[in-house]
Amino acid sequence: MARHARNRNKPPAILETKHATIESLDQEGRGVAHVEGKTIFIDGALPNEKVTYQSIRIKPSYEVANVVDVLKQSNQRVTPKCPHFGLCGGCKLQHLDFAAQVAAKQRLLENDLWHIGKVKAENMLPPLYGPTWGYRHKARLSVKYVEKKERVLVGFNEKATRYVADMNSCEVLVPEVSALIEPLQHMILHLSIRDKLPQIELAVGEADLEAEKDYPVIVLILRIMEALNPDDEALLTNFADTHAVQIWTQTKGPDTITPFYPLAGSALKYSLPEFDLTYPFKPNEFTQVNPHINRVMLRRAMQLLAPQQNERIADFFCGIGNFTLPIAHSGAQVLGLEGLANLVDRANESAALNNIKHVKFGVADLFKMTESSLAELGHFDKWLVDPPRDGAFELVKAITPETAPKLIVYVSCNPATLARDAGVLVNEKGYTLAAAGVINMFPHTAHVESIALFKLT
Repeated sequence: MARHARNRNKPPAILETKHATIESLDQEGRGVAHVEGKTIFIDGALPNEKVTYQSIRIKPSYEVANVVDVLKQSNQRVTPKCPHFGLCGGCKLQHLDFAAQVAAKQRLLENDLWHIGKVKAENMLPPLYGPTWGYRHKARLSVKYVEKKERVLVGFNEKATRYVADMNSCEVLVPEVSALIEPLQHMILHLSIRDKLPQIELAVGEADLEAEKDYPVIVLILRIMEALNPDDEALLTNFADTHAVQIWTQTKGPDTITPFYPLAGSALKYSLPEFDLTYPFKPNEFTQVNPHINRVMLRRAMQLLAPQQNERIADFFCGIGNFTLPIAHSGAQVLGLEGLANLVDRANESAALNNIKHVKFGVADLFKMTESSLAELGHFDKWLVDPPRDGAFELVKAITPETAPKLIVYVSCNPATLARDAGVLVNEKGYTLAAAGVINMFPHTAHVESIALFKLT
């Protein structure tokens, strides 16, 4: 015990400050430099800047550090719009000019393709842009009751910590949701379970024009660890009425998510006017966080895929049919496969709602795909692949000459796993990487969405 006490009372070590010139950005939006033979990842630094830094994590081959001072500033550095930038961990790149953010993501994609997959695209597609602020329609906010200050914090976590950022607005959330942060803090403070409500998941859908409402449908899922009492229920009901939102609750796993008030609110939905499609969805079901750029992404995917009537096309990791239904709209015969049964149910619902024929959905664990299980599906003329961050390694490894489609459009939210899978397709399966480019689905963050076109040679 005495040894531990001595360690606790030691004065903190004085961190050494060093100089560096920033060369590029990494996948987490940190500046990358090389000092004395080591790679240094410096949070808050931008390419071409000269900075001083202090390391917070030191390993034999690399260090993680924070900027102390910017000695020579990049001409692409801008003033962040959000007052919470630097504390909140939700955004990493608000200090970088928007066009430069996209260019950095394009370079990151090219570098990953080459260094990880050993492939180069024959054509780099122009980046796809969307709204820069107020674009985020899905989010998970943390909640923390601070007893000593008699306050409740609602927001994203602080940068590189598990603490909840002290914030009262968010520039990337839909404005109607950003405006709810402070009212939520005040309301939760008066709940009896204020210390038993760790998170709020939110989802925003299009306005319910049939109900003559011109504002978005907003659903808040409160993760509650103890039962509500009558006073709590009255507070939540009043909040929902005052702010025109729907409140759902979750007591345990996803199967416990249920409407609290109102019990029969307007359904969440988004639309693709170009294809005359409408998609209903539940608040906890996966949809793209940025519906505006989703429309642009769909247009490019359809241009690259060029579905033709009577072609047989597979949509792997199809979710609720975001790509499947536009493909089927062309007259092609489409099979959508997804690992989660509830998403397949929603996809079938959307197909029926939109009167889409030529489409079939099924449940399959695509992370366990084998040559034989792929062969059982039959041959497809084309594939569209839109996997989660882990990529589609087992799926592309399972391709044989008999099952190989002539064309694959691969949509990715992780350039590293796209590059890995591209290496398999090009270096083992006989494809060329005909085109690739980024889609700025998440402005001001380090997340990189991209799309790639592979053609069988």
